[in-house]
Amino acid sequence: MTRLIAIGSLASLFFSSTFILNRVMSLQGGNWVWTASLRFGFMLIFLVVLLLVTQGKRSIVDVKNIFLRHWLFWILAGSIGFGVFYSLITFSSQYAAGWVVATTWQTTILATPIVLIFFGRKVPAKGLLFTGIIFAGILLVNVEHAALTSLREVLLSALPVLVAAFAYPIGNQLVWEARMGQNTRLPKIEHPILDNSFARVLLLTLGSLPFWLILLLVSSPPAPSSGQLLNTALVALLSGVIATTLFLYARHLCQQPYEIAAVDATQSMEVVFSLIGEIFFLGGKLPGALGLAGVALTIIGLAAYMGTQGK
Repeated sequence: MTRLIAIGSLASLFFSSTFILNRVMSLQGGNWVWTASLRFGFMLIFLVVLLLVTQGKRSIVDVKNIFLRHWLFWILAGSIGFGVFYSLITFSSQYAAGWVVATTWQTTILATPIVLIFFGRKVPAKGLLFTGIIFAGILLVNVEHAALTSLREVLLSALPVLVAAFAYPIGNQLVWEARMGQNTRLPKIEHPILDNSFARVLLLTLGSLPFWLILLLVSSPPAPSSGQLLNTALVALLSGVIATTLFLYARHLCQQPYEIAAVDATQSMEVVFSLIGEIFFLGGKLPGALGLAGVALTIIGLAAYMGTQGK
């Protein structure tokens, strides 16, 4: 369990760049649709290059074949796990500081057990207790945010993140279930290349492309600036490639639903990393008493997972 927590926490460090850089682009007037879609365009390029360098041309052929063989599944998983998730995260960055979005995003820790139960997996009651502690912290942060801004901004920042918090584990769990081959409603996908984290992220990225194309066509945003192109490239590398690969690798190592819930719980560290990043890079201020209490509760919930060691 300690190894899983360590890998997940490292992924959270890189994931936190999403909230900081998205806030930077929002403050600079960058359109959220480009912020979201460009990330996955850059990820596609980075992942193809990484697979070519580390696994050779054959890996790209394998990914292509698996995608075409189960294209409907990958579009479903990619659209939910990457498309719905990230479009809503970037939308919310227009209305709240990065650390507030990061804290609200921890709802995904509570969402994970619910998603696991929906897929017919059992989650121990103590896992639900720890996620409840983390969720209490999220509520405190948003109560403080509501006191400092309008109800409209709270709703526009919080509600999209709440939906995204369910979309991300649903997309990831679809892939996990397909690889396990125990869910009769999903295709059983077996291939050695799926043991490679880069390949799994690439397959989900390919599956999300129709979502991004439709979103761009419907919204018709103005052209992105050079600064937005650079920042989305950084998000794609740090969060989309490095963090997502580490996170899915940790999930790949899980053998039990409780371990999956614990790995997903490491995302609570994004709150701390995002808060520190905003203070240092954007001149942000420390949260008030309620905000600090909320951050503390999210860390206590994660520590509780670590302390049990899955026992």
